[in-house]
Amino acid sequence: MKMFDNISLTLVIIGALNWLLIGVFRFDLVAFLFGNMTLLSRIVYILVGLCGLYLITFYGRINDQRD
Repeated sequence: MKMFDNISLTLVIIGALNWLLIGVFRFDLVAFLFGNMTLLSRIVYILVGLCGLYLITFYGRINDQRD
């Protein structure tokens, strides 16, 4: 499970950096690397989104560790 957590966190960080680039420079790194809404870029967006949803469970785990 720890490896899945690390992969998820890495993908979400990549997604956050992509949004930073979009917000500051209007540059979409994923679209630049894989094409604008190609199948591969959509897969990257979907994986980042799913990992973000999965990382919501970290809130519950943080609270469990404090108790």
